[in-house]
Amino acid sequence: MANGQWFPAEWPERIQALAEGWLTPVEPRRAATVMLLKDTGTDTGPAVHMLRRRASMAFAGGAYAYPGGGVDPRDDDHHVRWAGPTRAWWANRLGVDETAAQAIVCAAVRETYEEAGVLLAGPTPDSVVGDTTGADWETDRAALVARDLSFAEFLDRRGLVLRSDLLGAWARWITPEFETRRYDTWFFVAVLPEGQRTRNASTEADRTVWITPGEAAASYDKGDLTMMPPTIATLRGLIPYGSAAEALSSAPERDLTPVLARARLEGGEVVLSWPGHEEFTKRIPAGGTPA
Repeated sequence: MANGQWFPAEWPERIQALAEGWLTPVEPRRAATVMLLKDTGTDTGPAVHMLRRRASMAFAGGAYAYPGGGVDPRDDDHHVRWAGPTRAWWANRLGVDETAAQAIVCAAVRETYEEAGVLLAGPTPDSVVGDTTGADWETDRAALVARDLSFAEFLDRRGLVLRSDLLGAWARWITPEFETRRYDTWFFVAVLPEGQRTRNASTEADRTVWITPGEAAASYDKGDLTMMPPTIATLRGLIPYGSAAEALSSAPERDLTPVLARARLEGGEVVLSWPGHEEFTKRIPAGGTPA
């Protein structure tokens, strides 16, 4: 492996099965993930919070990623207290209906809290909670993770308003059709709120780091950090920005056209490609390993 691109051993066989037409794709599940940024005070730009998935994880074990996960069906069960752009605005931005838009934005905020201990919500539409590391916060966070408490119930219990204005939609990637676990994932960017700090609150991660996108991309290129294509692609997109606020303010201009890998048979090879992202193209001899 010349770089750190995550490529499971079972992919070639499944790609060939899809290309030959006898593999039925699994329906992707809606998901959200958040690139949490903070300024470093240097000219290298902001740092991004990343976690390393445990090697034992069935999906992308050992790969670096951002806090995130699937939509909880209860994320859209009733209107939560909401600040920032309206649900209609988010529906237009995300390319879904208003109910789905609330669910996706809620999932982004909820998963960031569940996995990093950072909460993009406040008691008023123009405030954000401070330190969230107390025992009572941890009890609620654990209840969210166990799905004993819905995110809407959590916000209501604490009298909090979801701050959708603290999020910027950055990209949308759909897991390839040949994967057994598929997600339709919206990537968001957010700035670490003042007074809050990240921690490794996820049972799925064995390490967390703050790292500049340029440093992370260089480590990927050397093969030192393993990442899935969406992760390294979004990291590279962050490199030009000099501050966390600058990256967030640019989000509304980002293209959210879904990126979906394509697999085709070509001259005795299976060719796997991600449109618009040529660096991830793999050519696999039929029944062989990626080149």
